[in-house]
Amino acid sequence: MVVAVLVLVAGCGRGHKADLVNGKTLFVQKCGSCHTLARAGTKGIQGPNLDAAFQEARAQGFGSSGIKGVVLNQISHVRKNSIMPLNLVKGDDARDVAAYVGFAAAKPGKDSGDLATAGQTQVSSKPAVEKNGALTIPANPTGALAFQYNKANATPGKVTISMPNQAPITHDISIKGNGVNVQGPRVGKGGTSKISVNLKPGTYTFYCSVPGHEAGGMKGTLTVK
Repeated sequence: MVVAVLVLVAGCGRGHKADLVNGKTLFVQKCGSCHTLARAGTKGIQGPNLDAAFQEARAQGFGSSGIKGVVLNQISHVRKNSIMPLNLVKGDDARDVAAYVGFAAAKPGKDSGDLATAGQTQVSSKPAVEKNGALTIPANPTGALAFQYNKANATPGKVTISMPNQAPITHDISIKGNGVNVQGPRVGKGGTSKISVNLKPGTYTFYCSVPGHEAGGMKGTLTVK
């Protein structure tokens, strides 16, 4: 079916000079939480795996422009009852995203040059630190599957862990390890997920329990000592 659609839309989007760096950056921020795409480093599971979706078409000789046309059509004509928002990206941004997927989907190897670092999540090199029993670990505001810290430190005892969420997608803060397994409430943009736990000395994992988010990289290490 994908191959048939490719034939129909292979000429879509002509006349726009694609910015692949912008396309990859936007894909990681807005699409990577749902879609797996190896070259972009995303591992979402709520939507189709784009490498698998276009593997046969690529093998049959369909090029980047044909795949771009399919993706652009899917962005602007979302199926009824789909979890994908209509016009998640628009205009030239949508064309850039579609062009990057057309370039990267089911294509072996790794991105190089400016593309290699495009869309990389900015995470603090310092740990989040508990103060007076409170520990704040914000979600990355871009929509990438990451917290703003991937390490945190706390002292033993009762700790309240908060995750302000300014990202355009739903997240939560959860923790596991050393006999602890607590999941916080899931919140959308503007909300705060919060949990209170009694922690013994040791190492724990804080993560987002939304399906696919931990596997996509939304996790970190909490050291209690």
